[in-house]
Amino acid sequence: MSVTYLLFLTVASIGLLLFLIMVLRLQAFVALLLVSMVVAIAGGVPLPEVASTIQAGMGSTLGYIAIVIGLGTMIGEILQVSGGAQQIANTLTRKAGTERAPWALMTLGLIVAIPVFFEVALILFIPLVYSLAKRTGKSVLLYGLPLVAGIAVAHSFIPPTPGPVAVASLIGADLGWVILIGLTAGIPAAIVGGIVFGRFIGGRIHAPLPDFAQAHLESQAQSDRPQPGFALVLSIILVPLAMILLNTVSKVWLGEGHTLVNVMAFVGHPFTALLTAALLAFYFLGTRLGFSRDEIQRVATRSMEPVGMIILLTGAGGVFGKVLITAGVGDALVEAMSGSNLPVVLFAFLVAAVVRVSQGSATVSMVTAAGLIAPLVDAGGYSEPVVACVVIAIACGATVLSHVNDSGFWLVKQYMGLTEKQTLASWTMLETILGLVGLAVVLVLSVLV
Repeated sequence: MSVTYLLFLTVASIGLLLFLIMVLRLQAFVALLLVSMVVAIAGGVPLPEVASTIQAGMGSTLGYIAIVIGLGTMIGEILQVSGGAQQIANTLTRKAGTERAPWALMTLGLIVAIPVFFEVALILFIPLVYSLAKRTGKSVLLYGLPLVAGIAVAHSFIPPTPGPVAVASLIGADLGWVILIGLTAGIPAAIVGGIVFGRFIGGRIHAPLPDFAQAHLESQAQSDRPQPGFALVLSIILVPLAMILLNTVSKVWLGEGHTLVNVMAFVGHPFTALLTAALLAFYFLGTRLGFSRDEIQRVATRSMEPVGMIILLTGAGGVFGKVLITAGVGDALVEAMSGSNLPVVLFAFLVAAVVRVSQGSATVSMVTAAGLIAPLVDAGGYSEPVVACVVIAIACGATVLSHVNDSGFWLVKQYMGLTEKQTLASWTMLETILGLVGLAVVLVLSVLV
């Protein structure tokens, strides 16, 4: 099939996906599977092989990402139930004071959202925003946007959160480099978006404390159990990042084939790193604080209940990407990029942004775009740092232009008491700033490294 036809098929499939989800209100998981089948048939995949292609796409994605989501969710739940997350929040805001509270909230979002999903982190810490807005009489946006900026950056830029881990797996990037590039691009993005833009828009849109905020403030009742220390909680959160980074550092210092490098390849794998962090959390935030074994087991089991749809949607995004690749879209994109002279980092950003605008979910956008970009990376022979830059460029593209098809849009609107217009002017602009600043940093890094 011609390159033009395959590129048209890609655009048309994304348009169909947008129509099914936004206009017909079809459930996103069903819509992704349906569009994948249509693309497979239109792309010339033999009918007997359509089902096996879908199965391969789901299996290759979830075989990796389901374990990451499962372990990360358990860590996040024990962090919340034990009071560990609240301990970090209280310590940071107490040390920072009212004037520097936006910086503390941004830092809080960056740290805690590593093991906790965006939605959970927002709901968990929105009472801090309400408390500060009530105390100062200032716009909720002044404190809310730094918090969600930090959460959004951690959610999309920094492994071992599921999105960047899945992208790194699909395009063969080293996770240590992804963490380093993600932090280098994500921190400036969070500062510009959360602090600078948050102060700007908070001064122009006075979002008062929502009527329901008092209930959230009163819900923060203290548990009778002892609270874990700040240093302990922070250490448990950072353990998987440190293990993954040590794997990368050992390869750089010692070279491939060294015995220690082989050991660190196991120790620094996300499965091992997250399992270690989960076990440490169960003991230090569970057993040591008076939780019985049955209680810890119930906490771990309960944490998995809300993530079923997240796992399925992520897998369906992998199916969509796999079908497009099988139909030859990956090769067509390689040819199209060769003729466009665009840097691979910028091209990856644009592909992810198109998918993001079309279907909403940042994680699904990242997984889908990674499947499409993987042939470009394979054909390019890029260095590990540049491949990591491609991962973060995809994350940047999957962050921009959050709008009405993104659950994050409605969560921010609801919990900050905004109108749709105010949410577009604040949250949508924030997400776009995060993506563009991150892209600018990654473009520079891709040239330097």
